[in-house]
Parts: sequence; structure tokens; C-alpha cells
Amino acid sequence: METEKAETATPWLSDGEQCAWRTFLDVQRMLTYQMERDLQPFGLTMNDYEILVNLSEAPDRRLRMSDLATATLQSKSRLSHQITRMENAGLVRRENCESDRRGLYTVLTDAGMETMRKVAPHHVESVRRHFIDQLSGEALDGLHQSLKPVAEQLRGLRGKP
Repeated sequence: METEKAETATPWLSDGEQCAWRTFLDVQRMLTYQMERDLQPFGLTMNDYEILVNLSEAPDRRLRMSDLATATLQSKSRLSHQITRMENAGLVRRENCESDRRGLYTVLTDAGMETMRKVAPHHVESVRRHFIDQLSGEALDGLHQSLKPVAEQLRGLRGKP
């Protein structure tokens, strides 16, 4: 009887809500898959590219590992493995933090910056082809306005259980 009460109290998604949710999930998965495929010829993943973008936009092309983990939504352990791989490719290097002996910086190398310069136009073209050009300016604005409160709410939850 208690289970029955809990089931009826669940606010199930309406058909329209279910359709919107599943379409969002489908688009997110397919778009991520296509973006990954379009970066493959350059030997990069979306995670690699996101790290390169964050570092290229940071002062002195460097970020503390903890800040980079937060910016890319990766655990410190997972990010450390990825940075090791990217170090081996010559794209980034680690530097000790002089003010905090336990802290490390990830620094974008000149080779990493050159990779960004080479890959960025192709990535932008891919984003345009698979996303931007599929929507009108009005639809893009509506999408931005619709997703903005979701993004803000989720940002507020970061680090909370």
C-alpha cells in the first residue's frame, strides 16, 4: 500500500515533456558523437579540445589543475590521466605552483596553441554545420533563453551532493 502511495505521488512526465526530454538527450548524444568524429583527424577528443580552449583563454595560458577540473567537470584523477596523455603529445605541460607546493598548473605549450589555431576553424565549421545552421536566429535565441535557467540552476548545484 505504501508503494502504491509513492507511485501516485510521482509527477510523471507528460507526453510533451517526455518528447522534449528525449529529443534533448538524442540531440546531445548525436551532436557529441559527431563533434568527436570531426576532431578525430586531428588526434583530439572533445575533452582534449575543451581543455585546450580553457587554457588558450586563460591568463598566461595556464590554469590550476583544480580550476581546470571544475571548468571541465572532470574529477581530478580523470583530468590528471588526460593531462598526462596531452603532455605526452606535447600539447600541455605541468608546472608547480610556487605559492602552494601541493598545487599544480596546467600550461598550454606553443605546440598546443598551434594545434588550437589549426583545429579551431574546423571545429567552428562543424558546430555551424551540425547545430547553428540547422536553426533560425529566432530559434537559437529561444533555445538560449530556454536553457539559460537550467544552466544557472545546475551551476548552483556543482559540488553539492
